[in-house]
Amino acid sequence: MDVRILVGSNARRYRIAAGLSQEEVGVRMGVDRAHVGLIERGEQNATLLTIWSLCEALNIRPQALFDESKYPVDDRNSQ
Repeated sequence: MDVRILVGSNARRYRIAAGLSQEEVGVRMGVDRAHVGLIERGEQNATLLTIWSLCEALNIRPQALFDESKYPVDDRNSQ
């Protein structure tokens, strides 16, 4: 799986579980709501600082964004 898709999907899952909108996460991060959407869709190659800020906004640990357990299909070798 593309790491951007993995991180974005996990970010979206945690955001929804926390009952937060993209706008609320954006405010916590100090970025626009559209930037959060780009990350969640895997269209933005997030920097380490952005990932850290996202984790603080969602109150999660960084490794949670890289958790592949919700995505059983391993297509890393398909590219």
